[in-house]
Amino acid sequence: MRLETERLILRRWRPNDVAPFAAINADPEVMRHFVSTRTQAETEASIALYERHFDADGYGFAAVERKADGQFIGVIGIQRIDGGALPCAPAVEVGWRLGRDFWRQGYATEGARAAMTAGYETFGLGEIVAVTAVGNLASRGVMEKLGMHRAASDDFDHPAVPVGHPLRRHVLYRLRRQ
Repeated sequence: MRLETERLILRRWRPNDVAPFAAINADPEVMRHFVSTRTQAETEASIALYERHFDADGYGFAAVERKADGQFIGVIGIQRIDGGALPCAPAVEVGWRLGRDFWRQGYATEGARAAMTAGYETFGLGEIVAVTAVGNLASRGVMEKLGMHRAASDDFDHPAVPVGHPLRRHVLYRLRRQ
């Protein structure tokens, strides 16, 4: 899957994406809505997982570069959540993680919208979900800009977050195919 928007290219991963993605994953501010930052090895494992999803499904969380200068800016895409991983599973999730220098420029919304459109139109998905920690207001704002809706009854305690951790409670947003 390769998608182009007005300003972005969403594409498969390349070896030279590892270092800049590892830097994003090591930034405490970028990762403040996650339990911890990620190491280089964890970043490599994430990329390998994303690539396995591309191979199996034809879509996944994609490397994102800015068209204007080819700059790697992060990850945006849609990816299958396997049964049992989260209360909403099985499902397809839209997600993003961008370097701090690329926040508040509309890139997450632009890229996520393109990935969701491909999910509906190319892959025939009926619904796409998004999840985040309750306090992640920036990502929740993107979800709402995408037209996604939250029902408080769908909120859940993330099974991978330790009991008692302030990030354990998560919200679930959904958007059915129009």
